[in-house]
Amino acid sequence: MNFLRGVMGGQAAGPQPSGAETIQKLCDRVASSTLLEDRRDAVRALKSLSKKYRMEVGTQAMDHLINILQTDRSDSEILGYALDTLYNIICNDEEEEQDEAAQKQADDLGAQFTEQFVQDPEHVTLILALLEEFDFHVRWPGVKLLTALLKNQCVQVQGIILVSPMGVSRLMDLLADSREVIRNDGLLLLQQLTKSNAAIQKIVAFENAFERLLDIITEEGSSDGGIVVEDCLLLLVNLLKNNSSNQNFFKEGSYIQRMKPWFEVGDDNSGWSAQKVTNLHLMLQLVRVMVSPVNSPGATASCQKSMYQCGLLQQLCTILMATGVPADILTETINTVSEVIRGSQVNQDYFASVNAPSNPPRPAIVVLLMSMVNERQPFVLRCAVLYCFQCFLYKNQKGQGEIVATLLPSTIDANSISAGQLLCGGLFSVDSLSNWCAAVALAHALQDNLTQKEQLLRVQLATSLGKPPVSLLQQCTNILSQGDKIVRRGSKVQTRVGLLMLLCTWINNCPIAVTHFLHNQENVPFLTAQISENLGEDERLVQGLCALLLGICIYYNDNSLENYTKEKLKQLIEKRIGKENFVEKLGFITKHELYSRAAQKPQPVFPSPEQMLFDHEFTKLVKELEGVITKAVHKSSEDEKKEEEVKKTLEQHDNIVTQYKELIREQDAQIQELKEQVASMSSQNEQMQTTVTQQLAQIQQHKDQYNILKLKLGKENQNQSNSQGDSSQVNGLQTEELTQLREEVEELRKQHTLLQTQLHDKDALINTLRSETAEGSAGGSDNTELLKELESQSAEINQMKTERQELLRRAEAGSSDAVSSSDGSFDAAKMAEVESRLAAQTTETERLKEETKSLSASRAELEQQLASATSTVAILQTEQAKLQTEVQESKKEQDDLLMLLADQDQKIHSLKQKLKDLGETVDDEDDLDARDQTDDDFEEDEDED
Repeated sequence: MNFLRGVMGGQAAGPQPSGAETIQKLCDRVASSTLLEDRRDAVRALKSLSKKYRMEVGTQAMDHLINILQTDRSDSEILGYALDTLYNIICNDEEEEQDEAAQKQADDLGAQFTEQFVQDPEHVTLILALLEEFDFHVRWPGVKLLTALLKNQCVQVQGIILVSPMGVSRLMDLLADSREVIRNDGLLLLQQLTKSNAAIQKIVAFENAFERLLDIITEEGSSDGGIVVEDCLLLLVNLLKNNSSNQNFFKEGSYIQRMKPWFEVGDDNSGWSAQKVTNLHLMLQLVRVMVSPVNSPGATASCQKSMYQCGLLQQLCTILMATGVPADILTETINTVSEVIRGSQVNQDYFASVNAPSNPPRPAIVVLLMSMVNERQPFVLRCAVLYCFQCFLYKNQKGQGEIVATLLPSTIDANSISAGQLLCGGLFSVDSLSNWCAAVALAHALQDNLTQKEQLLRVQLATSLGKPPVSLLQQCTNILSQGDKIVRRGSKVQTRVGLLMLLCTWINNCPIAVTHFLHNQENVPFLTAQISENLGEDERLVQGLCALLLGICIYYNDNSLENYTKEKLKQLIEKRIGKENFVEKLGFITKHELYSRAAQKPQPVFPSPEQMLFDHEFTKLVKELEGVITKAVHKSSEDEKKEEEVKKTLEQHDNIVTQYKELIREQDAQIQELKEQVASMSSQNEQMQTTVTQQLAQIQQHKDQYNILKLKLGKENQNQSNSQGDSSQVNGLQTEELTQLREEVEELRKQHTLLQTQLHDKDALINTLRSETAEGSAGGSDNTELLKELESQSAEINQMKTERQELLRRAEAGSSDAVSSSDGSFDAAKMAEVESRLAAQTTETERLKEETKSLSASRAELEQQLASATSTVAILQTEQAKLQTEVQESKKEQDDLLMLLADQDQKIHSLKQKLKDLGETVDDEDDLDARDQTDDDFEEDEDED
């Protein structure tokens, strides 16, 4: 202990040891002491010396400190000292008083110690295990140490954490720590951990990182929050940028909707703090990450749709039109809105409807264009407005037509400023940057839109009083080639480049515009003069663009002007310029240093206005036209004639193939329709069969109910007759009823006598037939059946006879009892009761008879429906057989057409082979698709570079 007191500053006799000696003694004490207190004091002393003697502590004590972490896990205090010491020797904290050389030496020292520490992956795993300790003095220094390791050796440490079991999950638990210091440093740790590692980014995202980070941002006050909000946003950007899986997870989790409240701004936007500006800038950057043009088109379109539906786009447009917003936030908001609407028709239509809060209200597009052509506005703001206008017109033919329409004579409104007027004003301004921006903006209004290119030819400009108006196309060429004042303005490279890009885009793939351009007799001599001159380095780009413009005039020339046919223009190039020289000048465009920079991404980002020369879409056009123009210039007239003949032949064959394809499509549609009809009829057939089955079941059910009612009716009649007989025996009947009964008995006797007579006749007939049967068997079978029938009838008659006798017996018994009791033993009340019972029984019998009749009618109706359904099923089966026959015939016709197509393709192949033998390059549809795919892949590779 006395030794430690001396080290910590106590007075000791004799010479003072050096720093290295003191550190060596402390390391020995850490390694050899058995008492925990001694080791703890030694490690505390090493911590106090680690900043001043960083090299000595790192080289001598690192192994001992790691051993402490492994063996003294039970003491949180010594663990904290050891972690702090390791952090001091590894961390490269920048100090203001250090010069550049000293800082570089410190950085090298930290990288050296980090490399030494992570040589054994178990050391990093040990730190991860210590982060599970809840003690503040262990967890906080552990977080700082791991962050420093990631800063110095990011890739290696990321690999160790990635393969460590539950490694990322342990670090995610830091975000749930209730101590803000640890949570905030955990954010910094996760920022370093997720840099440029897609696998770790996915794991962190699926550990519910988005939910936790958005909750922290909300708790801290969103854009009004402090540095913690900034750290959360930086981590979100790391997780989402260039990671399609996380972007899809973010969208599917409905987290885009939770971003909308971030952009709610009030009426008073003055006095924004620097932190709020930073936070809002990162929030806008996060939105741009989700809709970046480098993402897959499907994912971008889905995010754009979600942002419109949840109102995020509307909120951004509100910021766009608000007053008092800082310039850098306004610029970033314009860029963000640009990418949210780029290529999305719904979003573009909404943006076209946004009006600025002015009097009278003006469209947001007009207000933004006013800023773009105003030379007093900041350069970055003007670039942002140009990008917004380009994104508004990207794949938006409706918007292109609206912009061009503001230039046409029939739609010009003298009382208001339109987008077309602003573009024309910028195009002919004295500011070269305004010239370039307006030319590029107008070129995007014509991009891939033949209709608008032709419409723009109608635009007429008034030059000065007393002079006739000139077309916009002629005025653009005049700026390039005529007039002292105009030449002085047009001599600026930026202005001339902008106008040439506009003209190339305008006449590209538009033979009518080419004819209008060549109709001006001064244009071709000006272009040839520009290309043939030997100008300086700055003018080379202008020469290349002039060569491109002249090449487009050759390639898309329809030979309608006799003086400027394809052949005459090529002869002119060969005489005045030379074909090789022309191709060399054409190559100046792609060789320019700013060309590749503009080709990388759509957003125009330039360090200075002077370097703003190329547009992204124009670089695509150059890439597409350079090869075909070179071939067109080198082709002879005979080759062109042969090519024209072959093209016509191919067009004819293509037309035939197209007709066959259309016929096949029609037949396919018919077959599909017939299949649908068959499926529909099959479904109807199944439904009818089901209905028939149900009806059969109902009929059977009604039969059962009918039999039950029949049995019930018979029992009730029998019970009624029994009750009537009993009551008559017990109580007697009145005189009138006795008379009626006697009459019924007489009638029954007559019927009995008649039946006996019929029975005797039948018996005689039976005996006669039996005797005939005994004599011969000629009519044996018929007689047998007749005998059976007669015997059954005889049995029925005997049964009826028995029933009649029983009825007579009961009637006689009833009459005798009634006569014997006729002295007046009846009671009036009992007679009334008997009469009521008889009436009730009679009513019940009538009701049952009516119900029986109803059931019989229902049964007949069901049998009729069954017969009708059976007939319908037979008809449907017949129609189904006919349809199947028609389908077989259609398939046979289709096979015949396919054979014809195969023969046609063989003829086309032979013709193409002849062309190839003649040295011509023939591109069919598959080749063009393959080449377009190759070009797209090449552009994607360049974008990634």
